[in-house]
Amino acid sequence: MPNQKSEWEREYKNPLFVTKGSEPQADTLRFLKYLKKEEKFRVEDRVVLDLGCGTGRNSNYIADKGNTVIGIEISLTALEIAKARAKEMGAVVDYRLGDIGMPYAIEDKAVDVIIDVTASNSLDEAGREVYLSEMNRVLKDDGYIFVRALCKDGNKNVKALLASDPGREKDTYVLRKLGLVERVFSREDITELYGKYFKIIKLEKKSGYTTYDDRIYKRDYFIMYLKKNGNN
Repeated sequence: MPNQKSEWEREYKNPLFVTKGSEPQADTLRFLKYLKKEEKFRVEDRVVLDLGCGTGRNSNYIADKGNTVIGIEISLTALEIAKARAKEMGAVVDYRLGDIGMPYAIEDKAVDVIIDVTASNSLDEAGREVYLSEMNRVLKDDGYIFVRALCKDGNKNVKALLASDPGREKDTYVLRKLGLVERVFSREDITELYGKYFKIIKLEKKSGYTTYDDRIYKRDYFIMYLKKNGNN
């Protein structure tokens, strides 16, 4: 599948699916708290990369807490909203228009923390390999990653979408009204995929609900905390 730039641009101009809030996402806050409490990892004065940063909910908050933040987003409309919000709150973020499935203009081992909140689900398999190798390249040896990814295990809605509107690649479906393609993962798949590059220090499944096409759907997610393998 292509990088879906036009689909995401249309979605941010007339949101049917993404939320419009400006506050940081709860899953991100829990991750930062975990790093500080459990890993004894200071979460200030760090370099943070926010992949698929959207309208800056997480980037602006993290920058406001005293970190250097790079946000990469494929939608120009989303970036314009993120920049406006950053200006309003006095936060400084290096926002970049780009595809997270393409090489990043960031030096090797320059980033302390990477955040991917359901952004990489839109990548195709080729883009996902670039995303994984680039995260591995830019992350410091003692760095951490937060990933929230869509889970297929036991979700009836996902099963129906995979049957009725399958995408071209494994475990993908098309949200027809939006034209967006999403990839869902089994626990086995996601463990194997990320385990090639990173140590999984936490993996749990959680559920949420979203409104799409005037209906409420249950969405299941994998929440992963990762640490760089010293051998990579």
